[in-house]
Amino acid sequence: MNGSMGFAPDVTVRSRGFTIGAVGAGMIMAECHLAAYREAGFRVGAIASRTLGNAQKVAERWDIPKVHATPEELIADPAVEILDLAFPPDQQPRLIRLALQQPQIKGILAQKPLALSLDEARALRDEAAAAGKVLSVNQNMRYDQSMRVLKQILDRGELGQPVIATIEMRAIPHWQTFLAGYDRLTLSNMSVHHLDVLRFLFGDPSEIYTAARQDPRTGFPHQDGITISTLKFPSGVIALSMEDVWSGPREEGFDSDIYIKWRVEGTDGVAQGTIGWPHGQPSTLRYASKTATGGKWVEPSWETHWFPHAFIGVMEQLQHAIETGSAPALSVADNVKTMALVEAGYRSIDEHRAVRLDEIEI
Repeated sequence: MNGSMGFAPDVTVRSRGFTIGAVGAGMIMAECHLAAYREAGFRVGAIASRTLGNAQKVAERWDIPKVHATPEELIADPAVEILDLAFPPDQQPRLIRLALQQPQIKGILAQKPLALSLDEARALRDEAAAAGKVLSVNQNMRYDQSMRVLKQILDRGELGQPVIATIEMRAIPHWQTFLAGYDRLTLSNMSVHHLDVLRFLFGDPSEIYTAARQDPRTGFPHQDGITISTLKFPSGVIALSMEDVWSGPREEGFDSDIYIKWRVEGTDGVAQGTIGWPHGQPSTLRYASKTATGGKWVEPSWETHWFPHAFIGVMEQLQHAIETGSAPALSVADNVKTMALVEAGYRSIDEHRAVRLDEIEI
């Protein structure tokens, strides 16, 4: 069985009326944000980057009418209503604060991690609220098609009471060069996807235990190359998130087995699938439910991908929040809770123990 089966793997675009100013011209902006915005019919009015030449190339590719010499110049542009940031997390907070001072900017889409520390993330949350601006954080895995359909299955109760969930990553991310200068690597920059999506699926966990090791296959210093986190939730759900971000030898001719897999078991059913990003394919989901499928495995399908199509949902939810005056689905207040979970994971690594989330101030 295939087709959508009544599920909504992708969002319906409700709002698209604001002018976006894009800051950044690297892979995530050029290949994901702007590709998604073109498909959705979002209006990108300007772009800037740390390197003017890169911004000019991306502007030409995506027909962006205005190129600013600096991010600061773009932020001051009176035509820019939404600031879309794809910038390193050590430099992002300064640009967010500058945007909060601009009367014409109604909303900001920031990258994750929002900042390099939980303290900085809390401060940005409070400053955005004081400025009356909508600050949203690009936790785009919530808009992966398999995660959206899984959430719909859970909300329908088709798996019964959720019992255990796992996310297993053996894939090589696009490590930006700036990460080599940070002391935190995988938990902050890759596990943050999985920890956030587990919150999206099951609510806020009560505790986390994270084990990590340096990865001898990663070519720059770091403390957390490979991470394994176990989360417990008040509902009783236990979840495991594992990130192996090198995935075997990478020498030419070595056949690495690269994948991201997930599985959720409940009292009435099981769902499992893959994230298609490492291979440029759609994500997958198959599930069997005693109540909804007669115990038989069924497989909803779709043609869209996590990259770039999830970025339609991320920008759409921000525009809709601005248009309606409602809270964005990816609010900065909610993201601070994900940042707190990451911080608890690092405390767990440092102290070799499970850390309760109520130990972390949010």
